Amino acid sequence: MPWAVSVFVLWILACIGATETLGHSESGQCLDWGVDSINKVKAYDGEPARIRCPLFLTYIKSSYSMAHGMGLTLVWYKTRRNEELEEPIDFHQAENRVAKEKDVLWFWPVFANDSGNYTCMLRNTTYCIKVAVPLLVIQKPADECTSNEEMVFPSELAIGESKNLSCPDTADFSKSSETSTIAWYKGCHRVTNNKNMVKEIELGKLSFLMVREYHGGEYTCIATVMRRSRSYNLTRTVIVSIAANQNQLKPPVLVQPNADQQMEVEYDKEVNLTCKVFFHYIRDSPTTVWWSIDGKNAQELAPTVKIFRSEELLKLKDKTITKTISIKAMSQSDLQRNYTCFAQNSKGLRSVRVTLIRKAPSYVIELGCALGVTLLILVTSIVVYHFWWIEIILLYRLYFGTDETIGDGKEYDVYVSYARNAEEEEFVLTTLRSVLENEYGYKVCIYDRDSLPGGNVAEGVFSFVERSRRMIIVLSPDYLAERSVSLLELKAGSACQRHGSAKIIIVEYKPARRLNRELLRLRHTASYLKWKGDRSRKTNSRFWKVLRLALPSRTLTGSRLDSCSTLSEAAAERPAAGAEPAAQAKAKAKARPRPTQRTSPDTQCRLCVRYCNNDKVAQCFRPVAGQPGWETQVCKPALKRGRADRTATRARPGPSAPPNSLALNYRYYIADVSNNNDLYVL
Repeated sequence: MPWAVSVFVLWILACIGATETLGHSESGQCLDWGVDSINKVKAYDGEPARIRCPLFLTYIKSSYSMAHGMGLTLVWYKTRRNEELEEPIDFHQAENRVAKEKDVLWFWPVFANDSGNYTCMLRNTTYCIKVAVPLLVIQKPADECTSNEEMVFPSELAIGESKNLSCPDTADFSKSSETSTIAWYKGCHRVTNNKNMVKEIELGKLSFLMVREYHGGEYTCIATVMRRSRSYNLTRTVIVSIAANQNQLKPPVLVQPNADQQMEVEYDKEVNLTCKVFFHYIRDSPTTVWWSIDGKNAQELAPTVKIFRSEELLKLKDKTITKTISIKAMSQSDLQRNYTCFAQNSKGLRSVRVTLIRKAPSYVIELGCALGVTLLILVTSIVVYHFWWIEIILLYRLYFGTDETIGDGKEYDVYVSYARNAEEEEFVLTTLRSVLENEYGYKVCIYDRDSLPGGNVAEGVFSFVERSRRMIIVLSPDYLAERSVSLLELKAGSACQRHGSAKIIIVEYKPARRLNRELLRLRHTASYLKWKGDRSRKTNSRFWKVLRLALPSRTLTGSRLDSCSTLSEAAAERPAAGAEPAAQAKAKAKARPRPTQRTSPDTQCRLCVRYCNNDKVAQCFRPVAGQPGWETQVCKPALKRGRADRTATRARPGPSAPPNSLALNYRYYIADVSNNNDLYVL
């Protein structure tokens, strides 16, 4: 006590010396400490509240009893919100709702209009000292299980420990009341004793026998106190956070970089060195991470070196701290420095060193660009080929392909077979022939145009087909109805295709519903095109491109724009009808030179007509120039099933057929419309 009195006297003297510099007034001097927000009081509306004067707690080294014994008086004033006027407190309210006991101001209970600053002033007739304490009255939530954020008290429990939890800021109310009880709740459910190792014990405490992780959460305590036969409730909420076990404390763990790590860097480029440290939670322990460069803290090298820090909170209050230093432009001198990361807590210090080495030149960018360009070219090529593959093949054949017309021993590029009606004849002569001959320079053979009148139809068709590289069949319903030359041309072309001497191209001029067996087979083996009227008439349409692709390949140097044989050329090659075979052969030999054959005679297509020799059909043969041959025999169709009447004329002996010739062994009767409608057996 003598020590406290001496301190108080010294304080009074200090106040007098301090207030002399502040000025004087008629009422004396007063030292104002302003508003003490640290000791701010919060209370729910309708619940008791208390305000203790902080002068005896913080500002002076004395108690209320000592100050009162020395003749000092404690006076309370109230300042409403957003006002500066201090007004005295009315202590004569009903039931003594506001009361003063020594240095404490009581509210039984407090209401919303009680919010404001409450000033406690210690004074005598000459001097005074005062400080204000804020009072915040909070509206209580409708649901009593929830709490306002302003009325939450934090508490920390560690895994594995045993601890008792008290209802905060209720002890003084219990002492000033007649009786008091405390009930604990978690999530609106009353805490049951011995359930989940938590129970209520005496003095209103909540006991945790052994803390587990699931014990975290909000716990609400409701204290009921009795004063003057009236009960009051005090509601407090404690948020329990669970921390790591404090019995196994560990030093920091360096996650990054690894021990004695080497890092490749490039000159004149920014380099970032990252240090990542894991800290086990330790109560009241500092957690520090820093970089050292040549023994100096990296912060001393700013702004050359920039520092970035981040922190991540983990489970059970463990955390990870990451600190990165950034060197703007790496130089050769920076490679020689010593870079060390340090981490420290109350259990130890850890460090790791990073060595910088120059990175070898890399050609990843160059290789990536080359690969990208290659892929771009590849994708572009695929797209171009997908849309213009026909044009590409035709262009390649024109400049780099092999000319099929050289040395194959054939005279015509294509032979056209069609139904003999006005519409299709006009299509063949004015459209098909005109484009192929005039636009593309192909030699086209059309029997009705290029054959001499009065000749043998079968021999003429066979001769033209043998001398043609391709055959175009203009398919239509009338083509299948023909029973004369068109069917004979079909049989001849089919035989040469099977032999490999010529290829057939089918142009569907009009859809045909029923196809014979021969056309069905050719549809799967021959080139098949569809004529689409005006859409196909233009020379740049897809029809003509696909047709050119199926026609013989001709190079640019070997292409010719001359037309195929005219009637005069055919007449020069063939003598008049009725001439002797030997004379005909000589005339043919003089009219055109014998071409150089690229293929062997065994692989060429040989077509001929069977001749009737009395009652038997002779073997097929081809008359040779200068040798006697057979005269044409007319074979009539049979009148009865299984037999045929044959009318024989005079015959002359002749040579037998060559062994390598190909005979047409089809049991069809084809009308020879160029002579006298006699039927030839094929």
